[in-house]
Amino acid sequence: MGGRYTGKEASKKRRGVRLSKNMKRFAVLVLPMLLGCLSVEAQTANELLTESPQMVNFDTPKSYIINDVVVEGIRFMNRDLFAASTGFQKGDSITIPGNAITSAIEKIWSQRVFSDVKIELAISGDEIDLFIIVEELPRILGYTFEGINKSQSNELVESLELNKSRASEYSEYLLEKRMDAIRNYFVEKGFRNADVSVRVANDPLNPLGVRVTFVVDKGNKVKLGDITFEGNELYSSGRLRGAMKEMRRIDWKFWNFLKGYKLKDNKIEDEIDNILDFYHARGYRNATIVFDSIYPINDKRVGLRFSVDEGNKYYFRDISWVGNSIYSTEQLNDILGLSSGDAYDRKTLHTRLGIGREANPEDMSITSLYQNNGYLFSSIDPAEIIIGEDSIDLEIRIFEGNQVAINEVIITGNTKVNDEVIRRELYTIPGELYDHSLLMRTYRELGQTQLFNPDALAPDRVPISGELVNIRWGLEEMASDQLNLSGGWGAGMFIGSAGVTFTNVSIKDFFKRGAWRPYPHGQAQRLSLNVNTNGSYYNSFSATFSEPWLGGKKPNSLNVSAYYSHMTDSYGFMYGLLQKSTMHFRTLGLSAGLGRRLNWPDRYFTLYNEIGYQLYNLHNWTGFLMGDGKANIITLKTILARNSVDSPLYARSGSDISIEVALTPPVSMFDGVDYSNPDLSDKQRYNWIEFYKTKFKAQWFYPLGYNGKLVLMTRMELGYLGAYNRHKYSPFEGFDVGGDGMVGYSIYGVDIIALRGYENGGLTPANAIHRYANVYNKYTVELRYPLVMQSSSMIWGIVFAEAGNGYLGWRDFNPFRVKRSLGIGARLWLPMIGLLGVDWGYGFDAPFGSNKANGGKVHFTMGLQL
Repeated sequence: MGGRYTGKEASKKRRGVRLSKNMKRFAVLVLPMLLGCLSVEAQTANELLTESPQMVNFDTPKSYIINDVVVEGIRFMNRDLFAASTGFQKGDSITIPGNAITSAIEKIWSQRVFSDVKIELAISGDEIDLFIIVEELPRILGYTFEGINKSQSNELVESLELNKSRASEYSEYLLEKRMDAIRNYFVEKGFRNADVSVRVANDPLNPLGVRVTFVVDKGNKVKLGDITFEGNELYSSGRLRGAMKEMRRIDWKFWNFLKGYKLKDNKIEDEIDNILDFYHARGYRNATIVFDSIYPINDKRVGLRFSVDEGNKYYFRDISWVGNSIYSTEQLNDILGLSSGDAYDRKTLHTRLGIGREANPEDMSITSLYQNNGYLFSSIDPAEIIIGEDSIDLEIRIFEGNQVAINEVIITGNTKVNDEVIRRELYTIPGELYDHSLLMRTYRELGQTQLFNPDALAPDRVPISGELVNIRWGLEEMASDQLNLSGGWGAGMFIGSAGVTFTNVSIKDFFKRGAWRPYPHGQAQRLSLNVNTNGSYYNSFSATFSEPWLGGKKPNSLNVSAYYSHMTDSYGFMYGLLQKSTMHFRTLGLSAGLGRRLNWPDRYFTLYNEIGYQLYNLHNWTGFLMGDGKANIITLKTILARNSVDSPLYARSGSDISIEVALTPPVSMFDGVDYSNPDLSDKQRYNWIEFYKTKFKAQWFYPLGYNGKLVLMTRMELGYLGAYNRHKYSPFEGFDVGGDGMVGYSIYGVDIIALRGYENGGLTPANAIHRYANVYNKYTVELRYPLVMQSSSMIWGIVFAEAGNGYLGWRDFNPFRVKRSLGIGARLWLPMIGLLGVDWGYGFDAPFGSNKANGGKVHFTMGLQL
């Protein structure tokens, strides 16, 4: 007769194997084989048992054939899949006693969804039936939160992946882990005393299901209220606080009143490193923070205390190089710039070696010297040997390795931009030696295209061998086309505007079948079309096309533009009748220009040359020196620029500097007309306009703070319009200074110079000869901080101070006689709209024609402005 074995007898005799476990992982093997007296009852109870009793001899292992595998207790899982996961199948051979059943139980427990597991046996002859009996843990069918808002709940659900965890097993370990994660979430947000508990309730519809509620008591937001030091004798506590990158704001009482500082444990470690960097840079090599502690000030503030051991001041004694064969010791010493007797300075040492946290691939260092010449796998290890109490011998060990060539450049992630467009921006070419400076230049050029998310640009270097490396660019395309449908107010009227800008056009595919999806794209050509209208008073049309790689072989850009505008004094219907115009101002313009990148003085320079033609047609117009007739202008323009900003939208570092010179042919020198004659008509005097014009613009970006998000931008502008003949001033191309730089419509022939805090044109002087300024200057200081930085949208706030003015001529120019303003604003960038902005500025000085301060003014802006 067969029997079911739970293993109790065998367990007592320490025989056989562990065949079962409960939640505390006890294993029990029961052997209720009592001399066959239960033969009839056992057969009645279970048809799988045989009539002949059969005992298991635990001293002699025996092989059996599995006759059947029966699973009991499964409710949520698929029985067949579960049985298969144990490794038991009908017809397989199993040895009793042996490791097979123990391994199966371990596999089942490893799933962590059962509160009890046991395996029972029924043996008949050489066959065995296995009964796998499990008890499933309750399942968590849902999570909710109490004590926090919906936004925080959604963020926690997302970060803890609770949506994916539904119907997971219930266990104290799991809930404790989740509570710790929730607690840490609020600690990171400044709620250092946050408390999290859990409430578990049975699901009314499912007896094996539970619902979990996390109860959160955030408490008060605890911020840093004070920083103290002890043990510092060489430097004051204020000086050490100044060495901190972010927490030093605690000394800024006004800032702390507005915001305070949310103390985060990982930031304490960063600030400790900054304090030690301060000491190390001054020779105190062994300076350490003995301990740091957080102490309560009140229920909303805590203090941070540092204990400092400053140690002795050290000096470099001997500096030697080991392992250098490519570059001489003299060359390396010139770049290192350290000599015997210099105070020990770890930060400077690591910066010039190009190692550790101080390494900057854009700076000249020993590492960049090697890596820019193909030695990608080179490494530098400065070994410091302490001599006495105040000296250090420095032995710099260099492993040069082999020169590494680029095996392959792999591009992924582009679906709308053609490979050839990306590859032409690459300076890392297969077959050439690896050059890290060219890798960084490629990074910058790809970012400047505005076709890819700059925050997702990350070149991956994959070594193939000791002499070959693959470079993989994983790109994330960014929507950059813009559709503009808007209205604006200017000159006392409403102007409707419609425009579209396509940033990835392929002109060569315009007549290709199937290429219009929704337009032929892939070549990164730019096409802009704009229409502005007020009806009968004002209409304008413009089109611009840019090809960044003319011919496809060199980065020589082609820009072609055309525009037409028509302005009258007709304001539409008045008293039910269409008002007839008595004056008009019409403008037609065409231009074409070529630009190219320069490699000298450095790779950031560009040169652009343009020829343009404008035709002005005026009738009874009063806005310029001439009021009737046609005026022609042929302009030759050259722009030399250097642009090293890291991003065209929200720049954090770099500069953008340009010098522009525009010339017209000096017609008055050879046309034989006496322009000093006051009786000359406008047609005679202004048939051909002549002038020379120069503009200088520069802006610099400086990252501030520990993470570089806060950015300081400084800007300077200067413009001058001159004349070849003092009797023939140009009626066009002057400067209109003040306001937001937008008037609701385009005034051709005038440069609009924004200066916030004043009315549009409020700083433009005028007299009988000059209707606009011939000279202007402008200075701007701006702090920017990002609020949202995503590929789908960007928002940042600004605080600005501006100063500038317009002048009739060079003799009136005074760079310090400026009109000042101060204000705040915000910028919003959306791919389909472009850049929008709103500013409030307060003008402290009187505008032209007034003796009172201008006061507050709200401005709206569109597009990037330099």
